[in-house]
Amino acid sequence: MQDTKYQIRNTRYEPLSLAFAALGGLVLLFIVAPLASLFVNCSVPELAETAKDVGVRSSIWLTLWTSMAATMLFALAAIPFAYLLARKDFPLKGLVMAIIDLPIVIPHSAAGIALLGIVSKNGALGKTAAKMGFSFIGTPAGIMTAMAFVSIPYLLNSARDGFLAVPVRLEKAALSLGASPLRVFLTVSVPLAWRSILSGSILMWARGMSEFGAVLIIAYHPMITPVLIYERLGAFGLKYTRPTAVLFIVVCLVFLVVLRLLAGGKNNAQR
Repeated sequence: MQDTKYQIRNTRYEPLSLAFAALGGLVLLFIVAPLASLFVNCSVPELAETAKDVGVRSSIWLTLWTSMAATMLFALAAIPFAYLLARKDFPLKGLVMAIIDLPIVIPHSAAGIALLGIVSKNGALGKTAAKMGFSFIGTPAGIMTAMAFVSIPYLLNSARDGFLAVPVRLEKAALSLGASPLRVFLTVSVPLAWRSILSGSILMWARGMSEFGAVLIIAYHPMITPVLIYERLGAFGLKYTRPTAVLFIVVCLVFLVVLRLLAGGKNNAQR
């Protein structure tokens, strides 16, 4: 009897579901069509030749490891900060939340100029780095800094939402049993919020890989792939640049699918 009622309820809302599905199809088409056009206009021999290009391979590897390193490095501070935002109320918290989202809103060329003011030789971080024997300008350190600046809101917001979903009573129970606050954070809060933390990390990594404007200003050389694509488009035109873009998209897609599968496996195991 309940199944019959459920079927009737489903039938009643079926036209709405079809309308939503149609709208979803338009959204997917909007995403897939430009990418499909890019792939269709790129031949396999062109792609194979591009894959042999040392400059392309080096730029892809540089983009991958700097974005991953930036994510892992800044996660050490971002995850505890996200927990604080989820658990504590303090004056001007709304302002802090707005500041966190600011890198998403401002033009990334402006973000690069802002970063340049502190990482250049005359900036505070630049001077400190010079005393330590390295520089942010034109180095992987500068690339990582630019990537992290524009992408860290994704990790912070996702991790905060994950911690908000963790029942406070579980943390209080662990504290009442004698666990220290740090141990509760590491053994209760983080494992239960792991899905959101991992999802935010993947988003931060992916956003960092796609960054162009801020990196262009801080570190034109060595070239990450988005900068390389821009340079080759201006110098040689679309036909010469297209295979590089396709190869980079394929590499990004493979890594993104693998990470999502790993995250899904972790999530299923937790259930």
